[in-house]
Amino acid sequence: MLDTGGQHEHGFSERVMPRLFEIEHAEQAGADNIRALARRSAPASLLSRTMEGQIDSSVYYQDVLRPEGLTDELRVLLRDGRRTRGLLVLCRARGSAPFTSADVGLAAALSVPAARSLRSSFLLAGIDRADVPDAPGLVILDEDCRLRYVSPTADYWLGTIQERHGASARTLPLAVCAIAAGVRGVPSGHQITSRLHSSTGCWLTCHAWHTGTHCDTAQRNNKTPQDEPLTYISIGPSHPGELTAIVLDAYGLTVRERQIAQLVLIGRSTSQVAAALHISSYTVQDHLRKIFDKAGVRSRREFTGELFLRHYLPYLAEPPLSTDGRMRPTP
Repeated sequence: MLDTGGQHEHGFSERVMPRLFEIEHAEQAGADNIRALARRSAPASLLSRTMEGQIDSSVYYQDVLRPEGLTDELRVLLRDGRRTRGLLVLCRARGSAPFTSADVGLAAALSVPAARSLRSSFLLAGIDRADVPDAPGLVILDEDCRLRYVSPTADYWLGTIQERHGASARTLPLAVCAIAAGVRGVPSGHQITSRLHSSTGCWLTCHAWHTGTHCDTAQRNNKTPQDEPLTYISIGPSHPGELTAIVLDAYGLTVRERQIAQLVLIGRSTSQVAAALHISSYTVQDHLRKIFDKAGVRSRREFTGELFLRHYLPYLAEPPLSTDGRMRPTP
């Protein structure tokens, strides 16, 4: 579970973000770590309540909240069923009124409707594919998450990542910092993957891996440049095949409905779907009716066309249609 971008209104300053990502994704520490929250039944959690009044003993409070002049934090998982789709973080500044039980209850009530709205938003945005790179770029970071190298292609894609928090020549988008912190928790040579939604409407895939061993400040001073651990991030447009699960999930399909939809999309008949999933043809037809209702279509043909035209065609290197629907001229 990683940060994949978002909106930042009066958010944390850049000076604490590297430490925040270390706690969340590398150390996975803290009583209200996002992974710990995802395992709980309640969608909202107040840090002071979780710490039973001993908030000073929280590493997250000591290293992130207190330096920012904040006294407490309320986290709300945006959860629809078992799927966590986002995280809402609210803080109280020093001198302001503390969060109340009513605040926590109201925040919890936002969880499901906000998650559903976020899910459906993926179906509303258009895709602008005019004059964009069709290949991934490379970013290289040092042990302190400082930029060592960025290819021109990567520089373009970094500029399209949706975040209210502005990136600059000296700072990376927070979503990229998050995956850089997350990869430090896996063995050298292994990689982790994250997908981001860009301002152009298309999805980006990030692959991150690192070399060397991350160490403390004293150990760093004794290392030679050749020993320096580096983090590598490949960022580029997602392949259409990678998006099937995201698109079907955005329509609100259940696990079984997604299984059936994927088989339908590759041309399987009702009887073939039934045999593959060991269910009756009547059950398949019942699921298909629900799938079509959620997608706003009435037939297999419309369903396939809806997904292809809206979610696959724009990702092809040279789609036959321009953005206004006209056929492209033949070279």
